[in-house]
Amino acid sequence: MPPFDPLYTAIVIVCLVGGVLGLCAFLTLSERKLSAWMQDRVGPNRVGPGGMLQPMADGGKFFLKEEVIPDHVDKLFYIMAPAVAVGTALLTLAVIPFGSTTPAPDPVVGSVAEYELKQAEYQSHFNFVLNPGLDIGVLYLFAVGSLAVYGVILAGWSANNKYSLLGSLRASAQIISYEIPLGMSVIGVFLICGSLNPEKIVAWQTANGTYWLILFQPLALVLFMTSSYAEANRLPFDLPEAEQELVGGYHTEYSALKLGLMLLSEYVHLVGGSFMLAVLFLGGWSFFGLEAVSADPIVAAVIKLAILCGKMFALCIFAQLVRWTIPRFRFDQLMNIAWKVLLPLALMNLICVMVVKQLGAPLVVLTVTSGVLVVGAGLFSVWTAGSVTNPKRKVVKLPAGIPAGVTYAS
Repeated sequence: MPPFDPLYTAIVIVCLVGGVLGLCAFLTLSERKLSAWMQDRVGPNRVGPGGMLQPMADGGKFFLKEEVIPDHVDKLFYIMAPAVAVGTALLTLAVIPFGSTTPAPDPVVGSVAEYELKQAEYQSHFNFVLNPGLDIGVLYLFAVGSLAVYGVILAGWSANNKYSLLGSLRASAQIISYEIPLGMSVIGVFLICGSLNPEKIVAWQTANGTYWLILFQPLALVLFMTSSYAEANRLPFDLPEAEQELVGGYHTEYSALKLGLMLLSEYVHLVGGSFMLAVLFLGGWSFFGLEAVSADPIVAAVIKLAILCGKMFALCIFAQLVRWTIPRFRFDQLMNIAWKVLLPLALMNLICVMVVKQLGAPLVVLTVTSGVLVVGAGLFSVWTAGSVTNPKRKVVKLPAGIPAGVTYAS
């Protein structure tokens, strides 16, 4: 574990938080531009060249609008809710590698001098992560990420508005449900790499050439991506908001900067989830040997930083394409997808990884099993005509002669 340096930590925090918040601002612009392109219309193009300054205008609007706190709300929790939503989202960035990292050395059986030599060599490297060497990094990420639901629940409950409360109740059911397949989808990654440390997971993928874990765990990648979209309340899983049904959802009573913080937390979750997708399944900062084109350590570190951030940005753009491609699910469909589709697939994928590791079979077998599970799930759905995830209820006709408005129980 590297020594704690307050100055170094403060610099990293400022750069990381500033970079993520700036990226979130321009992700709103890219989302509006993409939606305009996909819907064959004109997007933002008035503020700045090509509309590039639109995020600054939107941010200034949130700062300049009047802060209104309705009289009927619980003011303490009403004000706390946006801070909780954004704070928990930003805390997830503490363990996410956003550039090149060198994993901490494992404990050695030998002299103290040998161990101290390895520690000194490890501390000589600059790690692009706020909290390096945390062996439970992914577990911390899941624990802190699941706390985001409290911001939504506090917002809905403190608003003293039935529509806001409905939105917050949807959020609690949704996030709790999708936490399970989200966690189970990456257990196979831990079994393969032998660590919960994101830095060591990247090191395993880079040590095996271009053997990114997407090659051996494509199903886990899809499960993790789908669950992360549901965790961030992204379409088609934005049931907590659902403007058409809930008049704005859990943030109906919010305006000005407090509303901006609520909306900002969604994009911070998107950035964090995209970083973790790149780290867990796409090789982190490696890209088919491109990261090793320069022997200069500074140039190599910049290249690795650009590669990882490029993967993250590409995944964010993909999430935005998904948003404007798939319509929103109904709430019963959303819950059925979590409990009757994602959870069984994650469990079967985990069993396959355990069997392959126990038998010592090559990891390429997992690629085949992922394809078999997906095809098998599709064939099973066709065979049952969707009656498992969407059960059909028997309709019984009422006997003739019953007056209108009278119920009948057989």
